[in-house]
Amino acid sequence: MEIGISTFLEATPDPVTGSVISHAERLRHAVEEIVLADQVGLDVYGIGEHHRADYAGTAPAVVLAAAAAMTKRIRLTSAVTVLSSDDPVRVYQAFSTLDGISNGRAEIMAGRGSFIESFPLFGYSLDDYDELFEEKLELLLAIRASEKVTWRGGHRPAIQNLGVYPRSVQSPLPVWIASGGNPESAVRAGMLGLPIAFAIIGGMPERFAPLVKLYKQAAARAGHDPESLPIATHSHGFVGETTEQAADAFFPSTQAQMNVIGRERGWPAYDRSAYDAARSLRGALYVGDPEFVAEKIVLLRRNLGVTRFFLHINVGTMPHREVLRAIELLGTKVAPIVHKELARS
Repeated sequence: MEIGISTFLEATPDPVTGSVISHAERLRHAVEEIVLADQVGLDVYGIGEHHRADYAGTAPAVVLAAAAAMTKRIRLTSAVTVLSSDDPVRVYQAFSTLDGISNGRAEIMAGRGSFIESFPLFGYSLDDYDELFEEKLELLLAIRASEKVTWRGGHRPAIQNLGVYPRSVQSPLPVWIASGGNPESAVRAGMLGLPIAFAIIGGMPERFAPLVKLYKQAAARAGHDPESLPIATHSHGFVGETTEQAADAFFPSTQAQMNVIGRERGWPAYDRSAYDAARSLRGALYVGDPEFVAEKIVLLRRNLGVTRFFLHINVGTMPHREVLRAIELLGTKVAPIVHKELARS
């Protein structure tokens, strides 16, 4: 089972001091995090694409490439690429370039986007939300399958027997489908035989079991081996020396950012009681000491059969030294416990 980090490169106001980290500093911090994650043996680092002031991750492939030459084995992925509002040709070129720099460690995680700022920014209508994703995913998969591409769709100019370069080191370049829990996304990924990543940020992770079953059934119907397809989850969390220390450190920034998003989406206020309930053994928050976080990951593996786990650090702005320590603990303490426990089963 692979264990790694995901981030949106949060650049939100510090909930204690009110100071705001610059985008430039957050980008440099991300490179440090990736290098450390590689050093402590983590398997993957993912950066989500957003186009708003409180996140610095508008160009994940560029940030990942900055760290690619400084790392040796960690896989580097978007988490996610908002494919609906991007050009699949440029997406492939960016990540195949990253694949070359990293010598075959790049991946694309494609999604429709739960944040919609990129649609007006790049001139797309939300009325075409689903159609855009389906069409652009079709083109992206055609590009990765063949050097010369002939393709026609409704939202992008046609391509007539043109080459797309550079070609990736990996053949094919890994493409994952990201889903927040939409059954149609699970079916689509299964039918295409693509790995899937579920974002589980609320409720009980075990409730995603029917979606995993739906995904595998769709894969089998389409002639794919469902047991060979990777399944990932992405959840918020933090690792500390003790569970109490981790919980107290992670709460202020998490509450602040969840309430910002909640006001935009009509969610109820996020308070300590909701937070504490979510970090229980069966909850969606992976916050605690290494033993407790490992126990939750093992439970997730047994309930959903996941092959990759992303711990999203951090939800809002936290001191950089604390984030680095959490990454170190995830790699040196949590991952070995998980691997040892799973080896017994």
